[in-house]
Amino acid sequence: MNDFNNVELNSVHDVKVLICYLLDKLNRPVTEEQLYEIALNSEVINYFYYTEAMGDLLKNQSVIKVQRGEETYIEPTEKGRFGADYFNESVPYYFRKQILKAAMYYFARLKRESEADIEIAETPNGCEVNCKIKDTRFDLMRISLYAPDYDQAKLIKDKILLNPADFYSKVVGFALENEEETIQINVD
Repeated sequence: MNDFNNVELNSVHDVKVLICYLLDKLNRPVTEEQLYEIALNSEVINYFYYTEAMGDLLKNQSVIKVQRGEETYIEPTEKGRFGADYFNESVPYYFRKQILKAAMYYFARLKRESEADIEIAETPNGCEVNCKIKDTRFDLMRISLYAPDYDQAKLIKDKILLNPADFYSKVVGFALENEEETIQINVD
């Protein structure tokens, strides 16, 4: 079995196929910035091959730019879909899996970030982590947490962003299970 860790595609043709493959499989709007971030975060495409491949794909109209509101999206054309379908087997499974995995992680992160609004405010005594957990229509929770320094505040923020819904449910669960302190009196 080959170990592909830290291996990048070294063919512009393969990168073009992989980009079209990704856009076809995602079947959702993807901005230029999102596609760029996904491609580079996949760790199988380097900047230079990506730039050349995107230029070629746009030039030969395998992908097009579509303006919707203030955003510009990249979409595969029928030519791009055909190329992705016809040539996808020429790109090893590992690379196809890595780019899809990078895309899933990317969009999951966007979803988590949309569920929580977290700001760090420096204070004279450390930092305050102000967290708002949101639903689609209203705020579910607002909480401020103290951290002695910026690094710890950033760690708290990052940990909450890993799973805002779980953080919310644990705080609510703790509040619902909280009981009055029991006082023990020993009378001799």
